[in-house]
Amino acid sequence: MKKKMSITSIQKSKGVKPLVMITAYDALFASLFDESADMILVGDSLNMSFAGKEDTLSATLDQMIYHTNAVCRGAQNSFVVCDMPFGTYTNKKDALKNATKVFQQTKADCVKIEGGKEKADVVKYLTSNGIAVCGHIGLLPQSVRGEGGYKVKGKDEKEKKRLLKDAKAIEEAGAFCMVIEGVKADVAKEVAQSVSVPVIGIGAGAEVDGQVLVFSDMLGFFEAFTPKFVKKYLDGATLVKEAVANYKNEVEKREFPKEEHTY
Repeated sequence: MKKKMSITSIQKSKGVKPLVMITAYDALFASLFDESADMILVGDSLNMSFAGKEDTLSATLDQMIYHTNAVCRGAQNSFVVCDMPFGTYTNKKDALKNATKVFQQTKADCVKIEGGKEKADVVKYLTSNGIAVCGHIGLLPQSVRGEGGYKVKGKDEKEKKRLLKDAKAIEEAGAFCMVIEGVKADVAKEVAQSVSVPVIGIGAGAEVDGQVLVFSDMLGFFEAFTPKFVKKYLDGATLVKEAVANYKNEVEKREFPKEEHTY
């Protein structure tokens, strides 16, 4: 059985071993991922993957707490990260109130907050009050409406300088690691090298300190679209459909249940 990572061991992994992070939203899948994942992210991406919404913005704190509790029950040996949903950390006071609620009502190991330099004061306030924080810079899914879509970052010198400042500000505010999303690979590499904490990429190339993917994307369950940065390790949707079709066929032909399935 693997040993669960701590904030210290996560930080010490930088430059030594790439971190493996994957999303999960329930106890069942969390238990399946527990053996391989260093970190499990209870992402507000559940709003899209499982609630059928167009973006993550309507996810609520109560939803995140519910799913985080489920994941914590399933993942006994993975470091669990809870996404703070949109609107729950617009100022320091609300951020602490809501993050405290997460810590009191779940066994989450940390919370994740989107934003760079402009959110450094919030991150600092949380970490100063005993809340472990994973940052999130680059493409910010919670800003999709404000930015008019999902836009890759780091395309020019101005954006690169902004990302470097964002990473440094979040590090100095006390975040023990950060996610960098949707950033040109060469820029993401430079950002990762500019800070002493691990930088975990999603759509940010291989030269960072780890990777995270939404599990329904990488296992091929989500069919609406596949981002360029996702590799499908399983054709999950096809396998599930075939299995259910076989079940339907056997039920209709009265081939299931057989004697071995009957009391």
